[in-house]
Amino acid sequence: MPRPQGFTYTERADGSVTISHAGRDAGVLRGARAERFLTEVAAGDAQVVMARWTGNYRRGNERQARDHPRNRR
Repeated sequence: MPRPQGFTYTERADGSVTISHAGRDAGVLRGARAERFLTEVAAGDAQVVMARWTGNYRRGNERQARDHPRNRR
């Protein structure tokens, strides 16, 4: 699975954080969620963290998961 790329984030004066992907807004975090996000970005790989927080991290392995014995009916 390729590494996520193309994510950016902007901290606003009101404490909220806007996450963008390829120039388009992907999500806005406010309050405690914004603080937790900023802590995670500082501690880890920013691109992976932003992909996970926007829900854009499940790409490429859906077919493999469908064929797993646990998911067969």
